[in-house]
Amino acid sequence: MELPTELGILTCLCILAASLWMPYIIGVNTAPEDSIPPEAPDGFTRPPDPSYQRPWVHRAYRAHLNLLEQFLPFAVIVLVLDRMGGFNAVTYWSCIAFLGLRVAHAVGYITGWAKFPARPIIFTLGWICVLVLASQVFFAG
Repeated sequence: MELPTELGILTCLCILAASLWMPYIIGVNTAPEDSIPPEAPDGFTRPPDPSYQRPWVHRAYRAHLNLLEQFLPFAVIVLVLDRMGGFNAVTYWSCIAFLGLRVAHAVGYITGWAKFPARPIIFTLGWICVLVLASQVFFAG
C-alpha cells in the first residue's frame, strides 16, 4: 500500500511540530549568564519568561506555538479526508503548499527575516490552505 502524499506531509509536519521545541531549548540553555536579570524567576522550576530571552529565542518559542495553532486543524482535516477517500489534486497541492509555508514561517520567524508583513501573510496563506482542505471534506461527501 502506497502512502498518500497528504499523509506523508502530515507525518513530516508531525516531525516538525515534535522538533521545533529544540531551537528554543538550545537558546534558553546557551544564554549568557548576564543576559537574564536576577529578578527573573528560576527557569527550571517555572518555564522561563520568553521576554527575558534573546530575541531569536523568543521568536523560536512563538514559532513553535504558531505551528501548533495551525497543525491541529490541518491534521484533523487530512485524517478526515483520508477516512472519506477524499484526496484529490486540490488536497495534494494544498498539503504541499501548507508544508512549504509552515517551514518558511518557522525559519523566517526564528531567523527574523520574515518581518511584517511577510510573517502574517505566510501564516494567513497557511490558514487558507486549511480552509481549502476543509472545503474538500464537503465536496468529497
